[in-house]
Amino acid sequence: MNELTNSATEYADMIAVLLTTYGLSVLGGFVVLVVGWMIAGWAGRAVDRGLGKIDKIDVTLRSFLASATRYLVLVLTALAVLSEFGVQTASLITVFGAASLAIGLALQGTLSNLAAGVMLLFFRPFHVGDYVEAGGHAGTVKTIDLFMTEFATPDNVRILVPNGNIWGGAVVNYSHQPTRRVDLLIGIDYGDDIDKAFETIRAVIAADDRIHADPEPMLAVGELADSSVNIVIRVWSDAGDYWPVKFDMTKAIKEAFDKAGISLPFPQRTVHVVGGGGMTGD
Repeated sequence: MNELTNSATEYADMIAVLLTTYGLSVLGGFVVLVVGWMIAGWAGRAVDRGLGKIDKIDVTLRSFLASATRYLVLVLTALAVLSEFGVQTASLITVFGAASLAIGLALQGTLSNLAAGVMLLFFRPFHVGDYVEAGGHAGTVKTIDLFMTEFATPDNVRILVPNGNIWGGAVVNYSHQPTRRVDLLIGIDYGDDIDKAFETIRAVIAADDRIHADPEPMLAVGELADSSVNIVIRVWSDAGDYWPVKFDMTKAIKEAFDKAGISLPFPQRTVHVVGGGGMTGD
């Protein structure tokens, strides 16, 4: 009985020593942890709300920065809790820094794509739905993530391009401007009336409501080629109507020329026969 009492007394004394020695540290660490957790959540929401007021910031980038802020506060909170228990956080920071450097070197390609994704989402050289040439590929932008951008080609092939390839090269955005110029080159025979061809083409242009009156359509003789007089046609349309206008105008001009008796010449070559006394065409 005395031995049991002595053991209980020893355990009670040990608990008292532990509470006296570490009680305040445990309480302080718990308070720091709770407060840090609350501040992390508040900081993440504050960053998300603040960036949400800036139209230039993409939703994906906003979410990433808000999460990064929250985790940064949590890391600082964890260091503060460890310091409450007498842990030397300076050595931990050194170890963490060395580990981060090693990881960064091992994942430098991935991290470069991440950095490029942040830049793409911030500067917005293109948006979802735009048709662009970037990273050696062309297609309609489907998604822009932090690491990759997804394209869909005109024949609906999916292409995933690392953001580092896109940010490190030229980006051609065909959808950025609301209008585009449609250029056509139509050849007529040397024997045809150029003014009549101009009138026929102007009638085709006037019949298409998709072609803008301002800027004014332009017709000009571009060159005197080997087999034809080439007429340059430049009209403006909405960017989304570019290809339909180009295809429909080519067909409509051919049909209008047929009705007007204006020919679209085949390639020809004049051959001089020495001693033959004449010329033949083929």
